[in-house]
Amino acid sequence: MSMQFSVLASGSSGNAFYIETKEHSFLVDAGLSCKKMGELMEKIDRDPAKLDGIFVTHEHSDHIKGLGVMARKYKLPIFANERTWKAMDGLVGEIAVDQKFTFDMETVKSFGSLDVESFGVSHDAVEPMFYIFRSGEKKLVVVTDTGYVSDRMKGQIADADVYIFESNHDTEMLRMGRYPWNIKRRILSDVGHVSNEDAALAMSEVIGDRTKRIYLAHLSRDNNMKDLARMSVTQTLATRGIEIGTQFDLFDTDPYIPTELTAV
Repeated sequence: MSMQFSVLASGSSGNAFYIETKEHSFLVDAGLSCKKMGELMEKIDRDPAKLDGIFVTHEHSDHIKGLGVMARKYKLPIFANERTWKAMDGLVGEIAVDQKFTFDMETVKSFGSLDVESFGVSHDAVEPMFYIFRSGEKKLVVVTDTGYVSDRMKGQIADADVYIFESNHDTEMLRMGRYPWNIKRRILSDVGHVSNEDAALAMSEVIGDRTKRIYLAHLSRDNNMKDLARMSVTQTLATRGIEIGTQFDLFDTDPYIPTELTAV
């Protein structure tokens, strides 16, 4: 067992991801209140006081809402790139200098047997980045909050054992929905969020022989549904000759219910 993980919460209301090895445990983002984060971790029988730190992806509130309080309450190291640190100034409250660590984009940090690689995405934040986790021969990728998946990103995230992959919206639901046009335009743009179909097209180019699990993440509360996302992704992959349930399985995530703690 190299790594275990859980998608604690995923969606427009808040995002948090948990990963552990035998030696260390971390969060990616803390997008819900400190109290909610504690409740989510309790559901997977883990204690936030025992975390070794939090990796931040970007400064939007659905990714950092509980960050400052968790950092202060549990004395946690926080990792973010320099521009994101500056953007979070005034949003997360005071964090002690000895808890603030810079994690530059396109670099790797090692924590015992766990290597963590950051990579850039296309989103309307100052310097958004997500993470690839490697331990032993295992590779897990977290990638949401991107308007598109570039060729560079595809090369970096290819052939992972597990993907937590954005499948934000159904394009027609978004176009016909109640959002004002400026918000729709933002979501549909290259610095917004990927649709179900575009997510599947990107998946079809990165899925490898060792891929076993894909989790559909960051679904829009107003412009998507779990069943619709699964159907759209399944159908789009099928057009590329990739069948769900043969080589790998597709899983849902939820804004309020953590996924089962699972070994990679």
